[in-house]
Amino acid sequence: MTDALSPKDLVETFLRTIMIPDPVAARAYVSPDLGIRFTGGREMKDPSECSAFNASRYAWVKKKFEQTDVVEGASNAHAIVYNIGTLYGAWPDGTLFEGNRYVDRYVVRDGLIVQMDVWNDSAEWLLLRTA
Repeated sequence: MTDALSPKDLVETFLRTIMIPDPVAARAYVSPDLGIRFTGGREMKDPSECSAFNASRYAWVKKKFEQTDVVEGASNAHAIVYNIGTLYGAWPDGTLFEGNRYVDRYVVRDGLIVQMDVWNDSAEWLLLRTA
């Protein structure tokens, strides 16, 4: 039951679920009207699109949480949550990586994630790999 979770716990549970990856189970933590914007302005609507994008970019990828900050909204039903850390995993050729910085911003309303914005260093790291 997601409405019993704090905004911090909601976001961290969602992230752990999507990293399995289990986008179907991750839907329990998001609004049907979810808006997702990945690095580069890629617009998505469903956790399965995040998993598919990650599968096209990485052999596998996980997040190491360093910090989760919550900014409470004007009402108890609204909060902004920032999850900051590093990515680790393997590129499609199997080369391992770690220390790839990320910042995720979530809007939580009425116990569900309604907006997700994702930024990380992967594009820059990929440029270095091809140089």
